[in-house]
Amino acid sequence: MSSDKKKHDFILELDNVSFSYERELNLIEDLKLGIGEADFTGLLGANGSGKSTILKLLAGILKPAGGSVSLWGKPMTSLRHRDRAKLLSYLPQVLDMRVPFGVGELASMGLYPYGTPPELTVAEALGMVGLSEKRDTLITNLSGGERRRAYIAMTLLQGAGILLLDEPLANLDIKFQVELIRLLRELNSTRKISIVMALHDVNIAFQFDNIILIKEGRVIGTGTPENVLNEELLKKAFDIEVSVHRLEEGSFITY
Repeated sequence: MSSDKKKHDFILELDNVSFSYERELNLIEDLKLGIGEADFTGLLGANGSGKSTILKLLAGILKPAGGSVSLWGKPMTSLRHRDRAKLLSYLPQVLDMRVPFGVGELASMGLYPYGTPPELTVAEALGMVGLSEKRDTLITNLSGGERRRAYIAMTLLQGAGILLLDEPLANLDIKFQVELIRLLRELNSTRKISIVMALHDVNIAFQFDNIILIKEGRVIGTGTPENVLNEELLKKAFDIEVSVHRLEEGSFITY
């Protein structure tokens, strides 16, 4: 979410949203945040800061106790599930990796909202995520990074303009983390898909155009990595002293 975006620029928005799980105090209270078209946004915060809950509120999976959620200017509650699925995709942190399907079969499930399939084919979607040669391979026989790419192929066929991902880099080797970030960046730049990814690694956060910094269900900073990822805000978010090093080649954090 760019700090200079106006309210009417948002295609997905939480407006004064409050939420709590049963028998708990409000985890989220009076939360405001918005996602713009073709944004590449990192939702950054420590474990337990509320990132997953916020993503589920954005996805319409959780219903707020107060406030409203809007998608392309319409109340989330007014959209049928199939209509919402054409506009927004959500990938949870824990994916079912034991499904007895081939890669092509899994990807084709993204077509379920449509009576008439969109222009993108299964073969094209698999090609975009680098899995053309794995079409007939069982999901259970893929590496962790390949499995996540297979699910992303499914979301591409779903045709949504917004992709919400909850900690997709968790438990992946650095090679697969880099490959996945590059893939998402390419989808963002070539297909103008708005990407919102929950993460807790501050150094990876420098790869995003926009950062929403979360602490205890509240936004404590929003804007470009250069503006948000500073020692003061990071200490507030993670309760740890860090040093931010800014070089011509990019920035990085040391602890």
